[in-house]
Amino acid sequence: MIPVKVDKSDSTDLYQQVAAEIRRAIAEGEAKPGERLPLAKDLAAVLGVNTNTVLRALRLLRDEGLLEFQRGRGITVAGTMEHGAVVERARELVLFARHHGYRMDELIEIINSVPTAPRPALTDEAT
Repeated sequence: MIPVKVDKSDSTDLYQQVAAEIRRAIAEGEAKPGERLPLAKDLAAVLGVNTNTVLRALRLLRDEGLLEFQRGRGITVAGTMEHGAVVERARELVLFARHHGYRMDELIEIINSVPTAPRPALTDEAT
């Protein structure tokens, strides 16, 4: 079982603490891609929190691309912290684009037009 702990005296929401502990376990390799997590009710019992608190944390991590919910297989680690970071940045980009009036198809077109080669660094002479 992934070692997860919460501090009920901390002002951070319990679901955020649970999510952070699972992120840490993934980042440190304690939970590897493809590995199944314990049932939410079992995690909740060990932590002494409500099952809904654990489910909220797990849904947050699913939305970040770190966990995958599969019927019949339970909850598995889907990706690495790097993958989760890319998903989060993509979410931020989508929200930013929508805020500025871009549709998803327009955003995809912009992304596809971005050169894949790194831009040359600006030098003092160029500025």
